[in-house]
Amino acid sequence: MASASHTAQAGADERQLAGLGYRQQLSRSIGLFSNFAVGFTYLSPVVGVYSLFAFGLATGGPAFIWSVPIVVAGQFMVVFTFSEIASQFPLAGGIYQWSKRLVGPRYAFVSGWMYTAALLVTVAAVAYAANTFAAPLFGWENTPTSTVLMAVTVIVVGGILNMLGIRRLALLARAGLVVEILGTLGLGAYLLLFDRNQDFGVIFDTMGAGGGEGYLGAFLAAALFSVWIFYGFEACGDIAEEVHNPSQKVPRAMQMTLAVGAATSAFLAIALILAVPDIGAVMSGADASPIDSILLANFGDTGATIALALILFAFVSCTIAIQGAAIRLVYSFARDGMVVGSHALSTVHPRLHMPPGAVLVAVLVPAVITLLPSATVAIIIAFAVVGIYVGFQSVVLASIIARTRGWRPSGSFTLGRWGMLVNVVGLVYGVSAILILSYKSGEGYDIFFDRWLVPISTGVVFLIGLVYLLVFRPSENIRDDARPDSSDMG
Repeated sequence: MASASHTAQAGADERQLAGLGYRQQLSRSIGLFSNFAVGFTYLSPVVGVYSLFAFGLATGGPAFIWSVPIVVAGQFMVVFTFSEIASQFPLAGGIYQWSKRLVGPRYAFVSGWMYTAALLVTVAAVAYAANTFAAPLFGWENTPTSTVLMAVTVIVVGGILNMLGIRRLALLARAGLVVEILGTLGLGAYLLLFDRNQDFGVIFDTMGAGGGEGYLGAFLAAALFSVWIFYGFEACGDIAEEVHNPSQKVPRAMQMTLAVGAATSAFLAIALILAVPDIGAVMSGADASPIDSILLANFGDTGATIALALILFAFVSCTIAIQGAAIRLVYSFARDGMVVGSHALSTVHPRLHMPPGAVLVAVLVPAVITLLPSATVAIIIAFAVVGIYVGFQSVVLASIIARTRGWRPSGSFTLGRWGMLVNVVGLVYGVSAILILSYKSGEGYDIFFDRWLVPISTGVVFLIGLVYLLVFRPSENIRDDARPDSSDMG
């Protein structure tokens, strides 16, 4: 009976895909849990909290933690918007495809271009940080050369694993999910029970952050902690053509990714705040690595080594999950004939059901970025997160435009009469987040270029895409063997 039900669902999924204009070429072989795991591994609470905890605490004091519910509430407006669209259009390379269906191919090209570029840069950014944990774990020196070698190794290994198909990616993602949840909940619970150095009331204390200029500016700056962490749920939609019953499962997976990611990240961050022995030392810069100090004080060298291994695994699995999303974007673009070399980039391997050309792009571009001078890498990486947010908001804006043109969502998940309100609130939140990500102030940002590096780099990427659009004038031309035939529609 289960087999018959599975076969019937597979047939329904193929017919739905055919109705959207494509033949089933990727392997539809994962369910809700694996879909959620890919999104969660991309969001990665461990990577986010470890990377930005010290910044958030130093900039906004313990009260910076209240940026989490604000940002998560805003991101849920985006998640609900994506859920509604993905439910009706469950296609590989979600953001590009969603924008195309809602507004049109040219709008979608710019939307997809910004998001794809940001994903490729993010692959390089996360891989570039891996040596910070690999060097002390394996005992080699953390030098520019070892940093690049480690980054390239992670990127190449990720490409190989991704080329082996969605099942391998899902297996890694499930392992990453278990490691991250056990790591965050386990460490957080231990610290709360055995190493609490601050009262719970401290999370309402600004500890003088902002000085005489007022706390709002400091809080908004510290909100970068939350803005930087709580995305990645869109990866669930990027792999929609490989998910059984995607109209129902992809929306649920995206919502689960943000909900579980927010809960575990907040729990760990609060536990760390309460475990810091001297918050003043963190805020003054005397203790620049409070998490390292906490781990070493509580677990000694052996415990710290185990923690390093878990953190390194989180960075590697996060890199590979982002790379997997980027591959689907490149493939989706190329399948529609929207980029140079479309045929090579969208040809699917008959046995592995993956596009080698798209995989190669997701390996070569990030690897080349890591080989550039470190100052150049820093400039390129500055674009990554805001580029993703720009991609997000292009979809939210597209949904508003589509509604004004008469679009009525018809997937399994709909917002009903709340749709337009959710979209508008999501857009306001998203634009606010982009502003927070873009503006830098304070010591070290006195030079114009340094202060405005993020919007400048974002503008450069946008202009490159716009020039390509105007010069090459790409138009949708789905390759023949990707189109459905009568049997697919059947």
